Amino acid sequence: MADPTAPPRTSQPLVAAACLVVVIGGLKLAAPVLLPVLMAAFVAVVAIPPIRWLERRGAPTWLAFALIVVAAAASLVFFIGVVGVSIDRFTEQLPVYQQRLDRLIANGLAAMRDLGLDIAPAELSAKIGTSRILDVVGNTVGQLLGALSNLALVLLIVIFMLTEAHGFSGKLRRALGDPDADLSHWTEAAARVYQYLFIKAIVSAATGVLVSLVTWALRVDFPLLWGLVAFLFNFVPNIGSIIAAIPAVLLALVQNGPLNATLVTGGYVAINMVIGNIVEPRVMGERLGLSTLVVFLSLVFWGWLWGPVGMLLSVPLTVVVKIVLEHSRELRGVAVLLGPADAPPPPGDDAPPPAG
Repeated sequence: MADPTAPPRTSQPLVAAACLVVVIGGLKLAAPVLLPVLMAAFVAVVAIPPIRWLERRGAPTWLAFALIVVAAAASLVFFIGVVGVSIDRFTEQLPVYQQRLDRLIANGLAAMRDLGLDIAPAELSAKIGTSRILDVVGNTVGQLLGALSNLALVLLIVIFMLTEAHGFSGKLRRALGDPDADLSHWTEAAARVYQYLFIKAIVSAATGVLVSLVTWALRVDFPLLWGLVAFLFNFVPNIGSIIAAIPAVLLALVQNGPLNATLVTGGYVAINMVIGNIVEPRVMGERLGLSTLVVFLSLVFWGWLWGPVGMLLSVPLTVVVKIVLEHSRELRGVAVLLGPADAPPPPGDDAPPPAG
Protein backbone atom coordinates (compact mmCIF):
# COMPACT_ATOMS: atom_id res chain seq x y z
CA MET A 1 0.00 0.00 0.00
CA ALA A 2 1.35 3.45 -0.92
CA ASP A 3 2.53 5.66 1.90
CA PRO A 4 -0.09 8.44 2.23
CA THR A 5 2.53 10.81 3.59
CA ALA A 6 4.83 10.43 0.58
CA PRO A 7 4.68 13.29 -1.95
CA PRO A 8 3.02 12.35 -5.26
CA ARG A 9 5.33 11.68 -8.18
CA THR A 10 3.84 14.54 -10.17
CA SER A 11 5.09 17.02 -7.57
CA GLN A 12 8.72 15.87 -7.71
CA PRO A 13 9.57 17.74 -10.94
CA LEU A 14 7.97 20.87 -9.51
CA VAL A 15 10.01 20.55 -6.32
CA ALA A 16 13.19 20.01 -8.36
CA ALA A 17 12.42 23.05 -10.52
CA ALA A 18 11.74 25.19 -7.44
CA CYS A 19 15.03 24.07 -5.88
CA LEU A 20 16.85 24.90 -9.13
CA VAL A 21 15.37 28.41 -9.17
CA VAL A 22 16.42 28.94 -5.54
CA VAL A 23 19.96 27.73 -6.29
CA ILE A 24 20.28 29.98 -9.35
CA GLY A 25 19.01 32.96 -7.36
CA GLY A 26 21.51 32.22 -4.61
CA LEU A 27 24.36 31.98 -7.13
CA LYS A 28 23.38 35.35 -8.60
CA LEU A 29 23.20 37.04 -5.19
CA ALA A 30 26.49 35.49 -4.05
CA ALA A 31 28.38 36.56 -7.19
CA PRO A 32 30.66 39.10 -5.40
CA VAL A 33 31.93 36.30 -3.15
CA LEU A 34 31.82 33.35 -5.52
CA LEU A 35 33.43 34.88 -8.61
CA PRO A 36 36.87 35.63 -7.10
CA VAL A 37 36.94 32.13 -5.57
CA LEU A 38 35.95 30.45 -8.85
CA MET A 39 38.45 32.47 -10.86
CA ALA A 40 41.15 31.60 -8.33
CA ALA A 41 40.20 27.91 -8.49
CA PHE A 42 40.60 27.83 -12.28
CA VAL A 43 43.90 29.73 -12.09
CA ALA A 44 45.12 27.27 -9.45
CA VAL A 45 44.15 24.34 -11.69
CA VAL A 46 46.34 25.84 -14.43
CA ALA A 47 49.20 26.66 -12.03
CA ILE A 48 49.50 23.25 -10.32
CA PRO A 49 50.87 21.26 -13.33
CA PRO A 50 53.79 23.70 -13.91
CA ILE A 51 54.62 23.49 -10.20
CA ARG A 52 54.62 19.67 -10.41
CA TRP A 53 56.77 19.87 -13.57
CA LEU A 54 59.37 22.01 -11.81
CA GLU A 55 59.37 19.66 -8.82
CA ARG A 56 60.00 16.63 -11.06
CA ARG A 57 63.06 18.42 -12.42
CA GLY A 58 64.58 18.86 -9.01
CA ALA A 59 63.28 22.27 -7.95
CA PRO A 60 62.28 22.52 -4.28
CA THR A 61 58.56 22.92 -3.71
CA TRP A 62 58.97 26.40 -2.27
CA LEU A 63 61.03 27.53 -5.29
CA ALA A 64 58.56 26.10 -7.83
CA PHE A 65 55.71 27.74 -5.95
CA ALA A 66 57.54 31.08 -5.79
CA LEU A 67 58.41 31.06 -9.51
CA ILE A 68 54.80 30.47 -10.56
CA VAL A 69 53.43 33.10 -8.17
CA VAL A 70 56.02 35.67 -9.29
CA ALA A 71 55.23 34.95 -12.95
CA ALA A 72 51.50 35.41 -12.29
CA ALA A 73 52.08 38.62 -10.33
CA ALA A 74 54.38 40.00 -13.04
CA SER A 75 51.75 39.27 -15.70
CA LEU A 76 49.11 41.04 -13.62
CA VAL A 77 51.34 44.09 -13.10
CA PHE A 78 52.11 44.19 -16.83
CA PHE A 79 48.43 44.05 -17.78
CA ILE A 80 47.45 46.75 -15.29
CA GLY A 81 50.38 48.90 -16.45
CA VAL A 82 49.37 48.64 -20.11
CA VAL A 83 45.76 49.57 -19.33
CA GLY A 84 46.75 52.39 -16.96
CA VAL A 85 49.16 53.99 -19.44
CA SER A 86 46.59 53.64 -22.22
CA ILE A 87 43.93 55.39 -20.13
CA ASP A 88 46.29 58.29 -19.42
CA ARG A 89 47.16 58.67 -23.10
CA PHE A 90 43.53 58.31 -24.15
CA THR A 91 42.54 61.10 -21.76
CA GLU A 92 45.27 63.34 -23.17
CA GLN A 93 44.22 62.65 -26.77
CA LEU A 94 40.48 62.98 -26.12
CA PRO A 95 40.16 66.57 -27.46
CA VAL A 96 42.00 65.56 -30.65
CA TYR A 97 39.72 62.55 -31.11
CA GLN A 98 36.68 64.77 -30.55
CA GLN A 99 37.80 67.18 -33.29
CA ARG A 100 38.47 64.33 -35.73
CA LEU A 101 35.08 62.79 -34.99
CA ASP A 102 33.33 66.11 -35.59
CA ARG A 103 35.19 66.47 -38.90
CA LEU A 104 34.29 62.89 -39.85
CA ILE A 105 30.60 63.56 -39.20
CA ALA A 106 30.77 66.81 -41.20
CA ASN A 107 32.30 64.97 -44.17
CA GLY A 108 29.61 62.30 -43.89
CA LEU A 109 26.87 64.94 -43.92
CA ALA A 110 28.40 66.56 -47.00
CA ALA A 111 28.49 63.20 -48.80
CA MET A 112 24.83 62.60 -47.90
CA ARG A 113 23.85 66.01 -49.27
CA ASP A 114 25.61 65.17 -52.53
CA LEU A 115 23.40 62.08 -52.72
CA GLY A 116 20.28 64.15 -52.13
CA LEU A 117 19.89 63.19 -48.47
CA ASP A 118 19.53 66.34 -46.40
CA ILE A 119 20.10 65.50 -42.74
CA ALA A 120 20.55 68.26 -40.20
CA PRO A 121 23.74 68.02 -38.09
CA ALA A 122 21.69 68.31 -34.91
CA GLU A 123 19.50 65.39 -35.97
CA LEU A 124 22.51 63.21 -36.73
CA SER A 125 24.16 64.16 -33.45
CA ALA A 126 20.98 63.24 -31.59
CA LYS A 127 20.99 59.79 -33.20
CA ILE A 128 24.72 59.11 -33.07
CA GLY A 129 26.18 61.63 -30.67
CA THR A 130 29.68 62.89 -31.33
CA SER A 131 30.89 61.47 -28.03
CA ARG A 132 29.23 58.05 -28.14
CA ILE A 133 31.98 56.37 -30.13
CA LEU A 134 34.57 57.73 -27.75
CA ASP A 135 32.42 56.62 -24.81
CA VAL A 136 32.43 53.04 -26.10
CA VAL A 137 36.23 53.02 -26.27
CA GLY A 138 36.64 54.77 -22.93
CA ASN A 139 34.14 52.55 -21.11
CA THR A 140 35.77 49.41 -22.49
CA VAL A 141 39.19 50.49 -21.27
CA GLY A 142 37.85 51.57 -17.88
CA GLN A 143 35.99 48.30 -17.28
CA LEU A 144 39.08 46.36 -18.29
CA LEU A 145 41.18 48.22 -15.73
CA GLY A 146 38.59 47.54 -13.03
CA ALA A 147 38.53 43.84 -13.85
CA LEU A 148 42.32 43.61 -13.76
CA SER A 149 42.41 45.44 -10.43
CA ASN A 150 40.07 42.80 -8.96
CA LEU A 151 42.53 40.14 -10.08
CA ALA A 152 44.82 41.18 -7.22
CA LEU A 153 42.31 39.58 -4.84
CA VAL A 154 42.12 36.54 -7.10
CA LEU A 155 45.91 36.20 -7.04
CA LEU A 156 45.90 36.30 -3.23
CA ILE A 157 43.28 33.52 -3.11
CA VAL A 158 45.32 31.50 -5.62
CA ILE A 159 48.36 31.68 -3.34
CA PHE A 160 46.39 30.24 -0.43
CA MET A 161 44.86 27.55 -2.67
CA LEU A 162 48.26 26.46 -3.93
CA THR A 163 49.58 26.13 -0.39
CA GLU A 164 46.70 23.72 0.34
CA ALA A 165 46.92 21.79 -2.93
CA HIS A 166 49.34 19.05 -1.83
CA GLY A 167 47.13 17.58 0.88
CA PHE A 168 43.73 18.47 -0.53
CA SER A 169 42.86 15.00 -1.88
CA GLY A 170 43.53 13.38 1.49
CA LYS A 171 41.54 16.07 3.26
CA LEU A 172 38.62 15.54 0.87
CA ARG A 173 38.63 11.78 1.48
CA ARG A 174 38.61 12.34 5.24
CA ALA A 175 35.71 14.78 4.83
CA LEU A 176 33.81 12.11 2.88
CA GLY A 177 34.55 9.58 5.60
CA ASP A 178 36.09 7.12 3.13
CA PRO A 179 39.89 6.88 2.83
CA ASP A 180 39.44 4.96 -0.43
CA ALA A 181 36.86 7.32 -1.97
CA ASP A 182 37.01 7.51 -5.75
CA LEU A 183 37.97 11.05 -6.78
CA SER A 184 38.56 10.19 -10.43
CA HIS A 185 35.74 12.41 -11.68
CA TRP A 186 37.23 15.44 -9.91
CA THR A 187 40.67 14.58 -11.28
CA GLU A 188 39.16 14.25 -14.76
CA ALA A 189 37.40 17.60 -14.40
CA ALA A 190 40.62 19.32 -13.32
CA ALA A 191 42.59 17.70 -16.16
CA ARG A 192 40.04 18.66 -18.80
CA VAL A 193 39.74 22.23 -17.53
CA TYR A 194 43.55 22.53 -17.46
CA GLN A 195 43.83 21.29 -21.05
CA TYR A 196 41.17 23.71 -22.22
CA LEU A 197 42.57 26.75 -20.39
CA PHE A 198 46.18 25.96 -21.33
CA ILE A 199 45.41 25.56 -25.04
CA LYS A 200 43.05 28.52 -24.99
CA ALA A 201 45.71 30.70 -23.33
CA ILE A 202 48.27 29.85 -26.03
CA VAL A 203 45.77 30.46 -28.84
CA SER A 204 44.60 33.70 -27.21
CA ALA A 205 48.19 34.88 -26.77
CA ALA A 206 48.83 34.28 -30.48
CA THR A 207 45.66 36.21 -31.29
CA GLY A 208 46.73 39.09 -29.05
CA VAL A 209 50.20 39.30 -30.59
CA LEU A 210 48.79 39.34 -34.12
CA VAL A 211 46.20 42.00 -33.22
CA SER A 212 48.93 44.17 -31.68
CA LEU A 213 51.05 43.83 -34.82
CA VAL A 214 48.13 44.65 -37.14
CA THR A 215 46.99 47.71 -35.19
CA TRP A 216 50.61 48.90 -34.86
CA ALA A 217 51.22 48.47 -38.60
CA LEU A 218 48.01 50.39 -39.38
CA ARG A 219 49.00 53.19 -36.98
CA VAL A 220 46.12 52.76 -34.55
CA ASP A 221 46.87 54.13 -31.10
CA PHE A 222 47.39 51.72 -28.17
CA PRO A 223 48.31 48.53 -30.09
CA LEU A 224 49.40 46.78 -26.87
CA LEU A 225 46.02 47.51 -25.32
CA TRP A 226 44.11 46.07 -28.27
CA GLY A 227 46.27 42.96 -28.15
CA LEU A 228 45.48 42.59 -24.45
CA VAL A 229 41.76 43.07 -25.10
CA ALA A 230 41.89 40.45 -27.88
CA PHE A 231 43.74 38.04 -25.56
CA LEU A 232 41.16 38.35 -22.78
CA PHE A 233 38.02 38.31 -24.92
CA ASN A 234 39.24 35.33 -26.93
CA PHE A 235 38.30 33.27 -23.86
CA VAL A 236 34.66 34.24 -24.51
CA PRO A 237 33.33 31.70 -27.04
CA ASN A 238 31.56 32.68 -30.26
CA ILE A 239 31.27 36.45 -29.71
CA GLY A 240 34.45 37.36 -27.83
CA SER A 241 36.48 38.22 -30.93
CA ILE A 242 33.67 40.49 -32.19
CA ILE A 243 33.47 42.36 -28.88
CA ALA A 244 37.27 42.78 -28.81
CA ALA A 245 37.32 44.30 -32.31
CA ILE A 246 34.66 46.98 -31.76
CA PRO A 247 36.65 49.58 -29.73
CA ALA A 248 39.77 49.25 -31.90
CA VAL A 249 37.78 49.64 -35.14
CA LEU A 250 35.91 52.66 -33.75
CA LEU A 251 39.16 54.30 -32.69
CA ALA A 252 40.68 53.59 -36.12
CA LEU A 253 37.63 55.24 -37.70
CA VAL A 254 37.99 58.36 -35.55
CA GLN A 255 41.76 58.54 -35.72
CA ASN A 256 42.53 57.60 -39.32
CA GLY A 257 39.26 57.55 -41.26
CA PRO A 258 36.98 54.96 -42.91
CA LEU A 259 39.64 53.31 -45.09
CA ASN A 260 41.89 52.61 -42.11
CA ALA A 261 38.94 51.30 -40.09
CA THR A 262 38.08 48.96 -42.97
CA LEU A 263 41.66 47.65 -43.05
CA VAL A 264 41.62 47.11 -39.28
CA THR A 265 38.33 45.24 -39.60
CA GLY A 266 39.83 43.08 -42.33
CA GLY A 267 42.83 42.35 -40.13
CA TYR A 268 40.62 41.22 -37.25
CA VAL A 269 38.53 39.06 -39.58
CA ALA A 270 41.61 37.42 -41.10
CA ILE A 271 43.18 36.72 -37.70
CA ASN A 272 40.03 35.20 -36.26
CA MET A 273 39.31 33.19 -39.41
CA VAL A 274 42.76 31.59 -39.26
CA ILE A 275 43.03 31.22 -35.47
CA GLY A 276 39.40 30.52 -34.66
CA ASN A 277 38.40 28.34 -37.62
CA ILE A 278 41.64 26.53 -38.51
CA VAL A 279 44.25 26.54 -35.73
CA GLU A 280 42.09 26.30 -32.60
CA PRO A 281 39.78 23.47 -33.78
CA ARG A 282 42.79 21.36 -34.80
CA VAL A 283 44.60 21.95 -31.50
CA MET A 284 41.54 21.74 -29.26
CA GLY A 285 39.98 18.77 -31.03
CA GLU A 286 37.13 17.11 -29.11
CA ARG A 287 38.61 17.71 -25.65
CA LEU A 288 35.63 19.71 -24.41
CA GLY A 289 32.99 17.08 -25.09
CA LEU A 290 30.36 19.82 -25.53
CA SER A 291 28.13 20.47 -28.50
CA THR A 292 28.36 23.82 -30.26
CA LEU A 293 24.83 24.71 -29.20
CA VAL A 294 25.61 23.96 -25.55
CA VAL A 295 28.73 26.15 -25.71
CA PHE A 296 26.65 29.06 -26.99
CA LEU A 297 23.81 28.50 -24.50
CA SER A 298 26.32 28.24 -21.65
CA LEU A 299 27.73 31.60 -22.74
CA VAL A 300 24.24 33.11 -22.57
CA PHE A 301 23.38 31.52 -19.22
CA TRP A 302 26.62 32.21 -17.35
CA GLY A 303 26.81 35.68 -18.88
CA TRP A 304 23.30 36.44 -17.61
CA LEU A 305 24.13 34.97 -14.21
CA TRP A 306 27.55 36.52 -13.59
CA GLY A 307 28.14 39.10 -16.31
CA PRO A 308 31.43 39.35 -18.24
CA VAL A 309 33.28 37.08 -15.79
CA GLY A 310 30.59 34.46 -16.26
CA MET A 311 31.12 34.69 -20.02
CA LEU A 312 34.85 34.15 -19.56
CA LEU A 313 34.28 31.12 -17.33
CA SER A 314 31.28 29.72 -19.22
CA VAL A 315 33.07 26.87 -20.98
CA PRO A 316 35.15 25.53 -18.04
CA LEU A 317 32.13 25.80 -15.72
CA THR A 318 29.98 23.83 -18.16
CA VAL A 319 32.72 21.22 -18.59
CA VAL A 320 32.81 20.70 -14.81
CA VAL A 321 29.01 20.46 -14.65
CA LYS A 322 28.97 17.89 -17.47
CA ILE A 323 31.61 15.70 -15.80
CA VAL A 324 29.71 15.78 -12.50
CA LEU A 325 26.52 14.79 -14.34
CA GLU A 326 28.33 11.94 -16.10
CA HIS A 327 29.12 10.38 -12.73
CA SER A 328 25.55 10.67 -11.46
CA ARG A 329 23.38 7.65 -12.25
CA GLU A 330 20.18 9.71 -12.16
CA LEU A 331 21.45 12.65 -14.24
CA ARG A 332 23.72 10.87 -16.72
CA GLY A 333 21.16 11.42 -19.47
CA VAL A 334 21.52 15.19 -19.06
CA ALA A 335 25.28 14.84 -19.63
CA VAL A 336 24.54 13.02 -22.89
CA LEU A 337 22.38 15.95 -24.03
CA LEU A 338 25.24 18.36 -23.32
CA GLY A 339 27.70 16.46 -25.51
CA PRO A 340 28.00 16.30 -29.31
CA ALA A 341 25.80 13.91 -31.27
CA ASP A 342 28.61 11.43 -32.02
CA ALA A 343 30.07 11.40 -28.50
CA PRO A 344 30.65 8.01 -26.83
CA PRO A 345 28.34 7.11 -23.93
CA PRO A 346 29.35 8.47 -20.50
CA PRO A 347 31.35 6.17 -18.21
CA GLY A 348 29.14 3.73 -16.38
CA ASP A 349 26.58 3.30 -19.15
CA ASP A 350 25.72 -0.25 -20.01
CA ALA A 351 27.04 -1.49 -23.31
CA PRO A 352 24.44 -1.82 -26.04
CA PRO A 353 23.19 -5.35 -26.70
CA PRO A 354 24.83 -7.14 -29.61
CA ALA A 355 23.04 -7.10 -32.92
CA GLY A 356 20.92 -10.09 -33.77
